[in-house]
Amino acid sequence: MGSAASILSAVIAAGLVVIPAALYLASRANSARDRADERATDEARQGIKQLLAQAELNTQALLKQAERDADALRKEAAIEAREKAHTIAAEADQRMRERREEMLALEQQLADKTRALADRLTATDRLEQDLRGRERALAAREEAVTASAARSEELIAERQRELQRVAGLSADEARELLLRQLEGEARRDAANMVKRLETEARETAAVRAQEIVADAIQRSAAEHAIETTVSVVDLPSDDLKGRIIGREGRNIRALETATGVELIVDDTPGAIILSSFDPLRREIARQAIERLIGDGRIHPARIEEVVEETVRREGEAAAFELGLYDLHPEVLRLMGRLKFRTSYGQNVLNHSKEVAFLAGIMAKELGLNAHVSTRAAFLHDIGKAIDRDLQGTHLELGLDFLRKHGESEPVLQAVAAHHMDIDWPSVEAMIVQAADAISAARPGARRDILESYVKRLEKLEGIADSFKGVSKAFALQAGREIRILVESDHISDEETVWLSKDIARRIENELEYPGQIKVTVIRETRAIDYAR
Repeated sequence: MGSAASILSAVIAAGLVVIPAALYLASRANSARDRADERATDEARQGIKQLLAQAELNTQALLKQAERDADALRKEAAIEAREKAHTIAAEADQRMRERREEMLALEQQLADKTRALADRLTATDRLEQDLRGRERALAAREEAVTASAARSEELIAERQRELQRVAGLSADEARELLLRQLEGEARRDAANMVKRLETEARETAAVRAQEIVADAIQRSAAEHAIETTVSVVDLPSDDLKGRIIGREGRNIRALETATGVELIVDDTPGAIILSSFDPLRREIARQAIERLIGDGRIHPARIEEVVEETVRREGEAAAFELGLYDLHPEVLRLMGRLKFRTSYGQNVLNHSKEVAFLAGIMAKELGLNAHVSTRAAFLHDIGKAIDRDLQGTHLELGLDFLRKHGESEPVLQAVAAHHMDIDWPSVEAMIVQAADAISAARPGARRDILESYVKRLEKLEGIADSFKGVSKAFALQAGREIRILVESDHISDEETVWLSKDIARRIENELEYPGQIKVTVIRETRAIDYAR
C-alpha cells in the first residue's frame, strides 16, 4: 500500500517536471516554424520576380522574331506576285500569238475559197456556153435526122414496093416468112442453150444425186425374196400325213373349212403344201397345223388369236427398228398384217421398211425432216392391209385410216403424193416417192407378169413411133430406157433436143412405171459413095 503511494507520488513529481519542458519545446517549435515560413515567402517572391523578368525577355525575343518572319513573308509574297504577273503576261502574249496565227490561217482559207469559187464560176460559164453550143448542134442534128428518117421511110416504102413486085409477096406474107425464119433461129439458139444447161446440170446435179441414192442403197442392204401363193409345212415323219387327213378326210376338210386354205398332201416326203392367195389365211393354217403336230389338239379361235398377236408384234418390231415409237396400236396392227401381203411378189412390210430406211437416209443427207420422211415412207402402203375388205383404193383407205388415228398433216400429204396423184406438197413427199421407186426397181424385188411387161414395152415404143421424123424405136433394159433413131432429112440436131423432151413428157402422162425411163434420141448422117 505504501509502495503504491510512493510510486504515485513519484509519477506526479515527474509530471510536474516534464510538462513545463514540453511547453517550452512547443513554443520554440512554433517560433522556428514562423521563421521558416517567412524565409519561404521571401524565396517565393524572389522566384516570381525572376520568372517575370525571364518572361519579359522571352516576349521581347518573340516579338523580334515575329517582326523578322513578317518581313520575310512580305518579301516572299512580293517575289511570288512578281513571278505570277510575269507568267500571266507570258501566257497572254502566247495567246495573242496563237490568235494572230489563227486569224492569218482563216484569212488564207478565205482567200483560197474565194479563188476556187471564182474558178468554178468561170468553169460554169464555160460549161453554159458549151451546153448552148451543143443544144444548137443537137437541134441541127435533130432536123437532119428528121429529114433522114422521112427520106428513109420513103426509100423503105419504095423498096418494099419493088420487093413485092419482084418477089410476088405481100407485106404480110413477107413478115410471116421472116417470123418463121426468126422462130427457127430462136429455137436453134434455145436448143443449144438447153443442151448446154443440161450438160452443166448433169455434171453437177447428177453426180450429187447418184452419190446420195447410192449411199442410201448401200446402207440399206435389204434382202429380197419373192413371195408366192403357197406355203410348205415340214413334217417330222410321213406318218403324220394320215393323221392330218383323218378318217375319210374329215380332218383335212375341217382344216380347209376353218382356214379357207387348200391343203395339198402328195408324195412329197416330209412336207405338205398350203395353197391360198390370202397370205394371212395361209399363216393361220400353217400355225394351226404346226400346233396340231405339236400336241394333237387345236382350236381355230385360239389359232386366230395367236396369229393376231403375231401380226401386232411384227408391226411393233418393224416400227422399233425404224425408231418410230409413238405409232397408234391400231396402226401397228395393220402394219403387221402387211407381213402377209404381197405386191408383185414383194413382201409389203419389208418393202415399207426399206422405203422408210431409204427416205430417212436421203432426208438426212439433204438436211430435211428425216422423221416425217421416215414415218410417211413406212405408212405409205398401209391401205393394202385392208383394201381386200373395204371398197376403195389402198391410197384412199390408208389416208382415211391414218387421218382417223391422228397422223400429222405433213405425213398425210407425203403419203397422198407417193403415187403422184397430187402435186408434191413438200420435198419430203418427193423423197418418199423416190424411195418407193428405188425399192420397187431393185433387181429381183418384184415379179411382173410377162404379158403386162410386153404390153408396156410395146406401148413405150408406140409412143416414140407416133412422132413425126422417127425412124425406129427400141425399148431397152426392161423398159428403163428407150432409144429412138430419127431421119436426118426431117429432124435437125437442135430439134432432137425438143423431140426427146416431148417424148418424155408424153411417156410421163400416158404410162405408169416405177423409177424413171431414159429417152435417147439419135440422129445420124451418112455419106455413101462407091469407088469404081
